[in-house]
Amino acid sequence: MGWTMPFFHKTDKALWRLALPMIFSNITVPLLGLVDTAVIGHLDSPDYLAGVAVGATTTSFLFMLLLFLRMSTTGLTAQAWGAKDIPALARALAQPMMLALSAGVAIVALRTPLIDLALHAVGGNENVLYQARRFLEIRWLSTPASLANLVLLGWLLGVQYARAPVILLVVGNVLNITLDLWFVMGLGMNVRGAALATVIAEYGTLLVGLIMVFRVMCLRGIDIQLLKGAWRGNLRRLLALNRDIMLRSLLLQICFASLTIYGARLGNDIVAVNAVLMTLLTFTAYALDGFAYAVEAYSGQAYGARNGGQLLNLWHAACRQAGLVVLCFAVIYACFGRYIIAVLTSLPELRTLADHYLYWQVLLPVIGVWCYLLDGMFVGATRGAEMRNSMAIAAAGFGLTLLTVPVLGNHGLWLALAVFLALRGLSLGWFWRQHWRNRSWFADVE
Repeated sequence: MGWTMPFFHKTDKALWRLALPMIFSNITVPLLGLVDTAVIGHLDSPDYLAGVAVGATTTSFLFMLLLFLRMSTTGLTAQAWGAKDIPALARALAQPMMLALSAGVAIVALRTPLIDLALHAVGGNENVLYQARRFLEIRWLSTPASLANLVLLGWLLGVQYARAPVILLVVGNVLNITLDLWFVMGLGMNVRGAALATVIAEYGTLLVGLIMVFRVMCLRGIDIQLLKGAWRGNLRRLLALNRDIMLRSLLLQICFASLTIYGARLGNDIVAVNAVLMTLLTFTAYALDGFAYAVEAYSGQAYGARNGGQLLNLWHAACRQAGLVVLCFAVIYACFGRYIIAVLTSLPELRTLADHYLYWQVLLPVIGVWCYLLDGMFVGATRGAEMRNSMAIAAAGFGLTLLTVPVLGNHGLWLALAVFLALRGLSLGWFWRQHWRNRSWFADVE
Protein backbone atom coordinates (compact mmCIF):
# COMPACT_ATOMS: atom_id res chain seq x y z
CA MET A 1 0.00 0.00 0.00
CA GLY A 2 2.77 2.43 1.07
CA TRP A 3 4.83 1.85 -2.08
CA THR A 4 2.02 2.98 -4.39
CA MET A 5 2.32 6.53 -2.99
CA PRO A 6 4.90 8.98 -4.33
CA PHE A 7 8.29 8.15 -2.82
CA PHE A 8 8.48 11.59 -1.26
CA HIS A 9 4.97 12.18 0.06
CA LYS A 10 4.09 15.10 2.41
CA THR A 11 4.39 12.71 5.39
CA ASP A 12 7.95 11.88 4.28
CA LYS A 13 8.79 15.61 4.20
CA ALA A 14 7.28 16.10 7.68
CA LEU A 15 9.35 13.16 8.95
CA TRP A 16 12.57 14.65 7.59
CA ARG A 17 11.65 18.05 9.10
CA LEU A 18 12.05 16.52 12.58
CA ALA A 19 14.56 13.74 11.81
CA LEU A 20 17.21 15.92 10.13
CA PRO A 21 17.69 18.34 13.08
CA MET A 22 17.91 15.35 15.43
CA ILE A 23 20.54 13.63 13.24
CA PHE A 24 22.55 16.87 13.09
CA SER A 25 22.24 17.30 16.88
CA ASN A 26 23.35 13.71 17.53
CA ILE A 27 26.47 14.17 15.42
CA THR A 28 27.55 17.13 17.60
CA VAL A 29 27.70 14.85 20.67
CA PRO A 30 30.95 12.96 19.83
CA LEU A 31 32.55 16.32 18.94
CA LEU A 32 32.40 17.27 22.62
CA GLY A 33 34.02 13.96 23.64
CA LEU A 34 36.72 14.57 21.04
CA VAL A 35 37.51 18.05 22.44
CA ASP A 36 37.51 16.73 26.03
CA THR A 37 39.95 13.98 24.98
CA ALA A 38 42.18 16.41 23.07
CA VAL A 39 42.28 18.99 25.88
CA ILE A 40 42.84 16.52 28.76
CA GLY A 41 45.13 14.37 26.56
CA HIS A 42 47.62 17.24 26.35
CA LEU A 43 48.17 17.32 30.12
CA ASP A 44 51.35 15.81 31.57
CA SER A 45 49.88 12.52 32.88
CA PRO A 46 47.70 9.84 31.22
CA ASP A 47 45.93 9.43 34.59
CA TYR A 48 43.96 12.64 33.86
CA LEU A 49 42.61 11.27 30.57
CA ALA A 50 41.83 7.86 32.05
CA GLY A 51 40.08 9.53 35.02
CA VAL A 52 37.88 11.66 32.75
CA ALA A 53 37.11 8.56 30.62
CA VAL A 54 36.00 6.59 33.72
CA GLY A 55 33.99 9.58 34.99
CA ALA A 56 32.33 10.20 31.62
CA THR A 57 31.43 6.48 31.22
CA THR A 58 29.93 6.35 34.73
CA THR A 59 27.91 9.53 34.08
CA SER A 60 26.75 8.19 30.71
CA PHE A 61 25.54 4.96 32.37
CA LEU A 62 23.57 6.95 34.98
CA PHE A 63 21.96 9.27 32.43
CA MET A 64 21.14 6.40 30.05
CA LEU A 65 19.13 4.80 32.88
CA LEU A 66 17.31 8.11 33.37
CA LEU A 67 16.64 8.61 29.64
CA PHE A 68 13.06 7.51 30.34
CA LEU A 69 12.44 11.16 31.34
CA ARG A 70 12.93 12.26 27.72
CA MET A 71 11.11 9.31 26.13
CA SER A 72 8.00 9.36 28.35
CA THR A 73 7.74 13.16 28.07
CA THR A 74 7.84 13.01 24.24
CA GLY A 75 5.11 10.34 24.13
CA LEU A 76 2.75 12.04 26.59
CA THR A 77 3.29 15.51 25.06
CA ALA A 78 2.74 14.28 21.49
CA GLN A 79 -0.50 12.57 22.55
CA ALA A 80 -1.78 15.75 24.25
CA TRP A 81 -0.72 17.73 21.16
CA GLY A 82 -2.64 15.35 18.87
CA ALA A 83 -5.73 15.46 21.11
CA LYS A 84 -5.48 19.31 21.35
CA ASP A 85 -5.74 18.86 25.14
CA ILE A 86 -4.09 21.97 26.69
CA PRO A 87 -4.31 20.81 30.38
CA ALA A 88 -2.71 17.46 29.39
CA LEU A 89 0.01 19.37 27.50
CA ALA A 90 0.79 21.34 30.68
CA ARG A 91 0.72 18.13 32.77
CA ALA A 92 3.12 16.41 30.30
CA LEU A 93 5.66 19.15 31.17
CA ALA A 94 4.99 19.70 34.89
CA GLN A 95 4.94 16.08 36.14
CA PRO A 96 8.16 14.83 34.46
CA MET A 97 9.89 18.11 35.40
CA MET A 98 8.96 17.57 39.05
CA LEU A 99 10.29 14.00 38.81
CA ALA A 100 13.52 15.14 37.07
CA LEU A 101 14.30 17.86 39.61
CA SER A 102 13.54 15.52 42.56
CA ALA A 103 15.82 12.80 41.15
CA GLY A 104 18.52 15.37 40.31
CA VAL A 105 18.54 16.87 43.81
CA ALA A 106 18.60 13.36 45.37
CA ILE A 107 21.63 12.37 43.23
CA VAL A 108 23.47 15.59 44.20
CA ALA A 109 22.72 14.98 47.91
CA LEU A 110 23.82 11.32 47.73
CA ARG A 111 26.64 11.76 45.25
CA THR A 112 29.47 10.80 47.64
CA PRO A 113 28.17 7.26 48.43
CA LEU A 114 27.02 6.85 44.80
CA ILE A 115 30.50 7.77 43.51
CA ASP A 116 32.08 5.39 46.07
CA LEU A 117 29.85 2.58 44.79
CA ALA A 118 30.48 3.35 41.10
CA LEU A 119 34.27 3.56 41.46
CA HIS A 120 34.36 0.40 43.58
CA ALA A 121 32.51 -1.40 40.76
CA VAL A 122 34.96 -0.03 38.14
CA GLY A 123 38.13 -0.83 40.13
CA GLY A 124 41.62 -0.45 38.64
CA ASN A 125 44.46 2.02 39.11
CA GLU A 126 44.22 4.16 42.29
CA ASN A 127 45.52 7.33 40.58
CA VAL A 128 42.96 6.99 37.79
CA LEU A 129 40.13 6.45 40.32
CA TYR A 130 41.30 9.52 42.27
CA GLN A 131 41.06 11.69 39.14
CA ALA A 132 37.69 10.11 38.27
CA ARG A 133 36.41 11.01 41.76
CA ARG A 134 37.59 14.65 41.39
CA PHE A 135 35.77 14.80 38.04
CA LEU A 136 32.51 13.21 39.28
CA GLU A 137 32.24 15.28 42.49
CA ILE A 138 31.82 18.39 40.32
CA ARG A 139 30.21 16.82 37.22
CA TRP A 140 27.25 15.40 39.14
CA LEU A 141 26.36 18.87 40.48
CA SER A 142 24.78 19.37 37.05
CA THR A 143 22.35 16.43 37.49
CA PRO A 144 19.20 18.53 38.19
CA ALA A 145 19.90 20.61 35.05
CA SER A 146 20.85 17.56 32.93
CA LEU A 147 17.63 15.71 33.84
CA ALA A 148 15.49 18.85 33.44
CA ASN A 149 17.06 19.28 29.97
CA LEU A 150 15.91 15.75 29.05
CA VAL A 151 12.34 16.74 29.95
CA LEU A 152 12.52 20.03 28.03
CA LEU A 153 13.90 18.27 24.95
CA GLY A 154 11.18 15.61 25.18
CA TRP A 155 8.43 18.23 25.51
CA LEU A 156 9.73 20.38 22.64
CA LEU A 157 9.99 17.28 20.43
CA GLY A 158 6.44 16.29 21.41
CA VAL A 159 5.09 19.66 20.18
CA GLN A 160 7.20 19.18 17.00
CA TYR A 161 9.47 22.20 17.54
CA ALA A 162 12.04 20.97 15.02
CA ARG A 163 14.78 23.50 15.79
CA ALA A 164 14.78 22.83 19.55
CA PRO A 165 17.23 19.88 19.64
CA VAL A 166 19.73 21.72 17.41
CA ILE A 167 19.55 24.93 19.46
CA LEU A 168 19.84 23.10 22.81
CA LEU A 169 22.72 20.85 21.77
CA VAL A 170 24.67 23.47 19.82
CA VAL A 171 24.37 26.04 22.66
CA GLY A 172 25.38 23.40 25.24
CA ASN A 173 28.29 22.01 23.24
CA VAL A 174 29.72 25.37 22.13
CA LEU A 175 29.58 26.66 25.72
CA ASN A 176 31.12 23.43 27.01
CA ILE A 177 33.97 23.41 24.47
CA THR A 178 34.79 27.12 25.05
CA LEU A 179 34.84 26.75 28.85
CA ASP A 180 36.76 23.46 28.56
CA LEU A 181 39.59 25.17 26.69
CA TRP A 182 39.59 28.13 29.10
CA PHE A 183 39.43 26.19 32.39
CA VAL A 184 41.78 23.34 31.45
CA MET A 185 44.33 24.99 29.15
CA GLY A 186 44.02 28.61 30.33
CA LEU A 187 43.49 28.25 34.10
CA GLY A 188 45.21 24.85 34.54
CA MET A 189 42.24 23.27 36.34
CA ASN A 190 42.74 19.82 34.69
CA VAL A 191 39.90 17.29 35.34
CA ARG A 192 37.99 19.67 37.63
CA GLY A 193 38.01 22.26 34.84
CA ALA A 194 36.53 19.74 32.38
CA ALA A 195 33.79 18.86 34.89
CA LEU A 196 33.02 22.50 35.76
CA ALA A 197 32.77 23.42 32.06
CA THR A 198 30.08 20.73 31.63
CA VAL A 199 28.17 21.85 34.74
CA ILE A 200 27.99 25.50 33.58
CA ALA A 201 27.05 24.36 30.04
CA GLU A 202 24.19 22.21 31.38
CA TYR A 203 22.71 25.09 33.42
CA GLY A 204 23.19 27.44 30.43
CA THR A 205 21.33 24.95 28.21
CA LEU A 206 18.55 24.74 30.81
CA LEU A 207 18.09 28.52 30.68
CA VAL A 208 17.83 28.48 26.85
CA GLY A 209 15.45 25.49 26.99
CA LEU A 210 13.16 27.23 29.51
CA ILE A 211 13.00 30.33 27.28
CA MET A 212 11.97 28.18 24.28
CA VAL A 213 9.39 26.27 26.35
CA PHE A 214 7.94 29.52 27.73
CA ARG A 215 7.59 30.82 24.17
CA VAL A 216 5.71 27.67 23.04
CA MET A 217 3.52 27.80 26.18
CA CYS A 218 2.46 31.37 25.37
CA LEU A 219 1.59 30.34 21.80
CA ARG A 220 -0.47 27.36 23.04
CA GLY A 221 -2.38 29.20 25.76
CA ILE A 222 -0.63 27.58 28.75
CA ASP A 223 -0.31 30.14 31.53
CA ILE A 224 1.61 29.89 34.80
CA GLN A 225 -1.60 29.23 36.79
CA LEU A 226 -2.41 26.20 34.61
CA LEU A 227 1.16 24.96 34.98
CA LYS A 228 1.06 25.33 38.79
CA GLY A 229 -1.83 22.89 39.14
CA ALA A 230 -0.64 20.61 36.32
CA TRP A 231 1.53 18.38 38.54
CA ARG A 232 -1.68 16.80 39.86
CA GLY A 233 -3.41 14.09 37.83
CA ASN A 234 -2.58 10.54 36.86
CA LEU A 235 0.94 10.44 38.30
CA ARG A 236 0.70 6.65 38.72
CA ARG A 237 0.60 6.21 34.94
CA LEU A 238 3.75 8.33 34.49
CA LEU A 239 5.61 6.39 37.21
CA ALA A 240 4.61 3.00 35.72
CA LEU A 241 5.68 4.15 32.24
CA ASN A 242 9.01 5.46 33.53
CA ARG A 243 9.62 2.23 35.50
CA ASP A 244 9.10 0.12 32.36
CA ILE A 245 11.32 2.31 30.17
CA MET A 246 14.05 2.37 32.87
CA LEU A 247 14.06 -1.46 33.04
CA ARG A 248 14.29 -1.51 29.25
CA SER A 249 17.27 0.89 29.36
CA LEU A 250 18.97 -1.19 32.07
CA LEU A 251 18.72 -4.37 29.95
CA LEU A 252 20.10 -2.46 26.95
CA GLN A 253 23.06 -1.18 29.01
CA ILE A 254 23.79 -4.68 30.38
CA CYS A 255 23.86 -6.17 26.87
CA PHE A 256 26.26 -3.52 25.53
CA ALA A 257 28.48 -3.78 28.63
CA SER A 258 28.61 -7.57 28.03
CA LEU A 259 30.02 -6.95 24.54
CA THR A 260 32.97 -5.07 26.07
CA ILE A 261 33.50 -7.65 28.85
CA TYR A 262 33.44 -10.63 26.46
CA GLY A 263 35.60 -8.74 23.96
CA ALA A 264 38.21 -8.13 26.69
CA ARG A 265 38.39 -11.88 27.31
CA LEU A 266 39.21 -12.41 23.62
CA GLY A 267 42.27 -10.14 23.84
CA ASN A 268 43.37 -6.51 23.50
CA ASP A 269 43.37 -6.62 19.69
CA ILE A 270 39.70 -7.69 19.66
CA VAL A 271 38.75 -4.88 22.07
CA ALA A 272 40.55 -2.37 19.85
CA VAL A 273 39.11 -3.63 16.55
CA ASN A 274 35.57 -3.78 17.97
CA ALA A 275 35.94 -0.16 19.19
CA VAL A 276 36.90 0.90 15.65
CA LEU A 277 34.03 -1.07 14.07
CA MET A 278 31.56 0.26 16.66
CA THR A 279 32.34 3.76 15.35
CA LEU A 280 30.69 2.77 12.05
CA LEU A 281 27.67 1.33 13.87
CA THR A 282 27.41 4.47 16.02
CA PHE A 283 27.13 6.72 12.96
CA THR A 284 24.27 4.57 11.65
CA ALA A 285 22.63 4.76 15.09
CA TYR A 286 22.73 8.60 14.97
CA ALA A 287 20.74 8.59 11.74
CA LEU A 288 18.25 5.95 12.94
CA ASP A 289 17.84 7.73 16.31
CA GLY A 290 16.88 10.87 14.38
CA PHE A 291 14.10 8.93 12.63
CA ALA A 292 13.05 7.23 15.88
CA TYR A 293 12.62 10.65 17.59
CA ALA A 294 10.55 11.93 14.67
CA VAL A 295 8.39 8.78 14.71
CA GLU A 296 7.83 9.24 18.48
CA ALA A 297 6.47 12.76 17.96
CA TYR A 298 4.25 11.95 14.97
CA SER A 299 2.98 8.58 16.22
CA GLY A 300 2.13 10.21 19.58
CA GLN A 301 0.21 12.92 17.74
CA ALA A 302 -1.70 10.28 15.73
CA TYR A 303 -2.36 8.34 18.95
CA GLY A 304 -3.73 11.44 20.70
CA ALA A 305 -5.96 12.20 17.70
CA ARG A 306 -6.98 8.48 17.45
CA ASN A 307 -6.11 8.65 13.73
CA GLY A 308 -5.22 5.19 12.33
CA GLY A 309 -4.78 6.48 8.77
CA GLN A 310 -2.23 9.08 9.91
CA LEU A 311 -0.35 6.41 11.86
CA LEU A 312 -0.13 4.06 8.84
CA ASN A 313 1.02 6.92 6.59
CA LEU A 314 3.74 7.67 9.13
CA TRP A 315 4.84 4.03 9.30
CA HIS A 316 5.09 3.74 5.50
CA ALA A 317 7.01 7.04 5.27
CA ALA A 318 9.41 5.95 8.05
CA CYS A 319 10.04 2.61 6.32
CA ARG A 320 10.72 4.35 3.00
CA GLN A 321 13.02 7.09 4.25
CA ALA A 322 14.88 5.22 7.03
CA GLY A 323 15.12 2.17 4.73
CA LEU A 324 16.73 4.31 2.04
CA VAL A 325 19.23 5.82 4.52
CA VAL A 326 20.13 2.38 5.89
CA LEU A 327 20.70 0.96 2.39
CA CYS A 328 23.03 3.91 1.68
CA PHE A 329 25.01 3.12 4.83
CA ALA A 330 25.19 -0.59 3.90
CA VAL A 331 26.45 0.21 0.38
CA ILE A 332 29.01 2.75 1.70
CA TYR A 333 30.34 0.26 4.29
CA ALA A 334 30.44 -2.56 1.71
CA CYS A 335 32.30 -0.47 -0.88
CA PHE A 336 34.41 1.87 1.25
CA GLY A 337 34.53 0.21 4.68
CA ARG A 338 38.25 -0.64 4.36
CA TYR A 339 39.14 2.96 3.53
CA ILE A 340 37.08 4.30 6.45
CA ILE A 341 38.85 1.88 8.83
CA ALA A 342 42.22 3.03 7.40
CA VAL A 343 41.28 6.60 8.42
CA LEU A 344 40.25 5.45 11.93
CA THR A 345 43.41 3.42 12.66
CA SER A 346 46.94 3.47 11.25
CA LEU A 347 47.86 0.07 12.78
CA PRO A 348 48.22 -2.53 9.96
CA GLU A 349 47.31 -5.49 12.22
CA LEU A 350 44.04 -3.80 13.26
CA ARG A 351 43.16 -2.97 9.65
CA THR A 352 43.70 -6.60 8.64
CA LEU A 353 41.70 -7.89 11.60
CA ALA A 354 38.84 -5.43 10.91
CA ASP A 355 38.44 -6.87 7.38
CA HIS A 356 37.26 -10.17 8.90
CA TYR A 357 34.35 -8.49 10.69
CA LEU A 358 33.47 -5.69 8.26
CA TYR A 359 30.49 -7.49 6.71
CA TRP A 360 28.69 -7.29 10.08
CA GLN A 361 28.63 -3.49 9.64
CA VAL A 362 26.85 -3.99 6.32
CA LEU A 363 24.25 -6.36 7.82
CA LEU A 364 23.55 -4.76 11.22
CA PRO A 365 21.94 -1.48 10.00
CA VAL A 366 19.55 -3.46 7.76
CA ILE A 367 18.67 -5.80 10.65
CA GLY A 368 18.41 -3.01 13.24
CA VAL A 369 16.39 -0.34 11.42
CA TRP A 370 13.04 -1.94 12.36
CA CYS A 371 13.64 -1.92 16.11
CA TYR A 372 14.51 1.80 16.00
CA LEU A 373 11.35 2.71 14.09
CA LEU A 374 9.09 0.44 16.15
CA ASP A 375 10.61 1.84 19.35
CA GLY A 376 9.43 5.25 18.13
CA MET A 377 5.91 3.93 17.52
CA PHE A 378 5.69 2.44 21.03
CA VAL A 379 7.17 5.52 22.75
CA GLY A 380 4.57 7.66 20.94
CA ALA A 381 1.80 5.37 22.23
CA THR A 382 3.45 5.31 25.72
CA ARG A 383 3.39 1.49 25.68
CA GLY A 384 6.29 1.01 28.08
CA ALA A 385 5.36 -2.53 29.21
CA GLU A 386 5.65 -3.92 25.66
CA MET A 387 8.97 -2.10 25.15
CA ARG A 388 10.27 -3.64 28.39
CA ASN A 389 9.05 -7.13 27.39
CA SER A 390 10.55 -6.81 23.91
CA MET A 391 13.93 -5.85 25.42
CA ALA A 392 13.73 -8.82 27.82
CA ILE A 393 13.13 -11.20 24.86
CA ALA A 394 16.03 -9.63 22.93
CA ALA A 395 18.34 -9.76 25.98
CA ALA A 396 17.53 -13.47 26.50
CA GLY A 397 18.35 -14.17 22.83
CA PHE A 398 21.54 -12.12 23.16
CA GLY A 399 22.61 -14.09 26.26
CA LEU A 400 21.98 -17.46 24.58
CA THR A 401 23.90 -16.40 21.45
CA LEU A 402 26.91 -15.46 23.60
CA LEU A 403 27.30 -19.21 24.23
CA THR A 404 28.66 -19.42 20.65
CA VAL A 405 31.63 -17.15 21.51
CA PRO A 406 33.96 -20.04 22.60
CA VAL A 407 33.37 -21.61 19.15
CA LEU A 408 32.94 -18.58 16.86
CA GLY A 409 35.20 -16.12 18.74
CA ASN A 410 34.53 -12.46 17.91
CA HIS A 411 32.04 -13.46 15.21
CA GLY A 412 29.93 -14.84 18.08
CA LEU A 413 29.83 -11.35 19.68
CA TRP A 414 28.69 -9.71 16.46
CA LEU A 415 26.16 -12.52 15.90
CA ALA A 416 24.78 -11.91 19.42
CA LEU A 417 24.35 -8.20 18.59
CA ALA A 418 22.57 -9.10 15.31
CA VAL A 419 20.22 -11.49 17.18
CA PHE A 420 19.58 -8.79 19.82
CA LEU A 421 18.56 -6.18 17.21
CA ALA A 422 16.50 -8.70 15.20
CA LEU A 423 14.56 -9.95 18.24
CA ARG A 424 13.75 -6.40 19.34
CA GLY A 425 12.31 -5.62 15.91
CA LEU A 426 10.45 -8.94 15.57
CA SER A 427 8.91 -8.85 19.07
CA LEU A 428 7.79 -5.21 18.79
CA GLY A 429 6.42 -5.96 15.31
CA TRP A 430 4.45 -8.91 16.69
CA PHE A 431 3.05 -6.81 19.57
CA TRP A 432 2.01 -4.08 17.13
CA ARG A 433 0.37 -6.55 14.75
CA GLN A 434 -1.63 -8.07 17.62
CA HIS A 435 -2.88 -4.61 18.67
CA TRP A 436 -3.78 -3.74 15.08
CA ARG A 437 -5.70 -7.01 14.62
CA ASN A 438 -7.58 -6.57 17.91
CA ARG A 439 -8.18 -2.84 17.27
CA SER A 440 -6.61 -2.15 20.66
CA TRP A 441 -3.72 0.17 19.66
CA PHE A 442 -5.65 3.31 20.60
CA ALA A 443 -6.83 1.91 23.93
CA ASP A 444 -5.65 4.00 26.89
CA VAL A 445 -2.54 2.59 28.55
CA GLU A 446 -2.55 2.39 32.33
